[in-house]
Amino acid sequence: MAGQQFQYDDSGNTFFYFLTSFVGLIVIPATYYLWPRDQNAEQIRLKNIRKVYGRCMWYRLRLLKPQPNIIPTVKKIVLLAGWALFLFLAYKVSKTDREYQEYNPYEVLNLDPGATVAEIKKQYRLLSLKYHPDKGGDEVMFMRIAKAYAALTDEESRKNWEEFGNPDGPQATSFGIALPAWIVDQKNSILVLLVYGLAFMVILPVVVGSWWYRSIRYSGDQILIRTTQIYTYFVYKTRNMDMKRLIMVLAGASEFDPQYNKDATSRPTDNILIPQLIREIGSINLKKNEPPLTCPYSLKARVLLLSHLARMKIPETLEEDQQFMLKKCPALLQEMVNVICQLIIMARSREEREFRAPTLASLENCMKLSQMAVQGLQQFKSPLLQLPHIEEDNLRRVSNHKKYKIKTIQDLVSLKESDRHSLLHFLEDDKYEEVMAVLGSFPYVTMDIKSQVLDDEDSNNITVGSLVTVLVKLTRQTMAEVFEKEQSICAAEEQPTEDGSDASKNKAKGGWQQKSKGPKKMPKSKKKKPLKKKPTALPFPQAKQQKQKQANGVVGSEAPAKEEDDDISDKGSDSEEEETNRESQSEKEDGSDRESDREQDEKQSKDDEAEWQELQQSIQRKERALLETKSKITHPVYSLYFPEEKQEWWWLYIADRKEQTLISMPYHVCTLKDTEEVELKFPAPGKPGNYQYTVFLRSDSYMGLDQIKALKLEVHEAKPVPENHPQWDTAIEGDEDQEDSEGFEDSFEEEEEEEEGDN
Repeated sequence: MAGQQFQYDDSGNTFFYFLTSFVGLIVIPATYYLWPRDQNAEQIRLKNIRKVYGRCMWYRLRLLKPQPNIIPTVKKIVLLAGWALFLFLAYKVSKTDREYQEYNPYEVLNLDPGATVAEIKKQYRLLSLKYHPDKGGDEVMFMRIAKAYAALTDEESRKNWEEFGNPDGPQATSFGIALPAWIVDQKNSILVLLVYGLAFMVILPVVVGSWWYRSIRYSGDQILIRTTQIYTYFVYKTRNMDMKRLIMVLAGASEFDPQYNKDATSRPTDNILIPQLIREIGSINLKKNEPPLTCPYSLKARVLLLSHLARMKIPETLEEDQQFMLKKCPALLQEMVNVICQLIIMARSREEREFRAPTLASLENCMKLSQMAVQGLQQFKSPLLQLPHIEEDNLRRVSNHKKYKIKTIQDLVSLKESDRHSLLHFLEDDKYEEVMAVLGSFPYVTMDIKSQVLDDEDSNNITVGSLVTVLVKLTRQTMAEVFEKEQSICAAEEQPTEDGSDASKNKAKGGWQQKSKGPKKMPKSKKKKPLKKKPTALPFPQAKQQKQKQANGVVGSEAPAKEEDDDISDKGSDSEEEETNRESQSEKEDGSDRESDREQDEKQSKDDEAEWQELQQSIQRKERALLETKSKITHPVYSLYFPEEKQEWWWLYIADRKEQTLISMPYHVCTLKDTEEVELKFPAPGKPGNYQYTVFLRSDSYMGLDQIKALKLEVHEAKPVPENHPQWDTAIEGDEDQEDSEGFEDSFEEEEEEEEGDN
């Protein structure tokens, strides 16, 4: 009777199939994700950017202290060993013989297929004499011979062999388990249980538990939860934080505490070196007891940050600690920005007056401190100090120049090449070229703004309480591209015009100095006088008629007897002309009305198409944002004193400068390479009127390169809610007709009943 039978792999052949598949599933993905990158590509990249970033601290540290080669070597060894094991198992599987063989009684009896019955009996006698157990033969072989003889001579056995492949009839289906039999052997049961218990009851819980307890201490941005709690408490406590207070709160992060972060170090020499730096810096309040801001680790981090902003030289034993602290600052400041935004949202959602929201100045100070930390500059220092070879000594020659008075990076870029070279005459030629190369690598970002209300019939009409969407398109260029365009414009303007006038008299200004000027007002004395109307030429039919009149007048002078008839004919022609003119004017008015209607229809259709395209584009942007994962590697930042390679990131938000309130939450733009589109959403004001907002684009790495743009909103009254709408009518025409027919049938039945009663 057919059935199922499970058996372990005694030979070990099927176990190799399982092991090969298991090793392949591990080795192939691990090679894709863990194979070390080519170090030569990184060296080539560093070599290409050496001209611009050669003086940066992070560049010099990368060259002096390259990444250790032990980890990549270990990865390669482990992966190669895995591939060697995988190839060995695959070779072993390919050489494994197939165990399943089809049963053939002719092969058992050593006969050719189609042998006669006499030949089968003769061969059976010979083999039975040879393998009979009573004569010392093999009992198993004798049973196989007897079975083969029965399959070829017995009709029932032969029929079973032909149908089921076995003389005994259908057999049980055999399933092999790809595990060797020694695993379930009773002798090895204790050892197998110990291995299973150690793996699944000790090692696995310890690994998962240690990972879990270590991960719950951090947020999604890899910031300690305790640090977020500290920032939330002190930001709520001090809603308007100046730069000094902000530095103090920043240094209180638990990332700098050796108790919570093993990478943070505390040395015995700190007790001697830190007080020396405090005396050199000055203006550090040590009397106020406000833990953890006054703890030793927080005081050390604050002193190291202040010395970095002042570009002071510190002892070599503290340089490593300062570099560790500076690497943590951008992420910590981003976390502080998030905390401020969350508190602002909470304050808006609550109606309690006691809950005070942080000010806009606190948020902007966080962003400015990020720029200061990356560039190693104090708050009110000149942005020109971000450039190489420009120090405090020679800065006065640039900023206090009698002719130019350069204060910002944009002012320096807007100069002509000759003026710029004369301004920086104190630099040697190679240093001047390096300054120009660095200046040309600085970013210049432009903003295109468009406000609308999505998912509305009139997207351009902003009403009270509607959700306003401001689409900001950011376009990044380098300063080199900007002043190349300006130089080409200046060269075009210096060429003489057709009138022979020299356009070089008008000095070309930079892109930041070009302001949109309105139309010039004419002086009162030079107002244009109204022009006298000239007699217009008559139309062609009227001119013809006038000629005819003149001819008639000439004829009439010769024949005065026919003047009255001519006058009557002239009056009749005049009346006919008036009627034709009226008809033509009415036709023209009808034609103009039709044309205006057509133009309005065309304009409405174009507006509908434009709104539909905008809606489709917004949907596509959302889908791309969900599906695409853009790289956060944009452009390296030029920073002379920052110890780590930093990427250009930006903050984009909308604020009301007059009321000092935040309108939309800051959006952290981390993927701006060339162009980027960002949607900022906020609810429209509660009252109709004109509102003046400002769109801010602030860098988290460069000082003096922020961009601002005005945003004007005209808010209208909300549309009244319709009381009746055709779609809300529950009655349907078919139902009404049906009700009418039912009423007619009821009245007809009543009349029939009355007639029957009368009869």
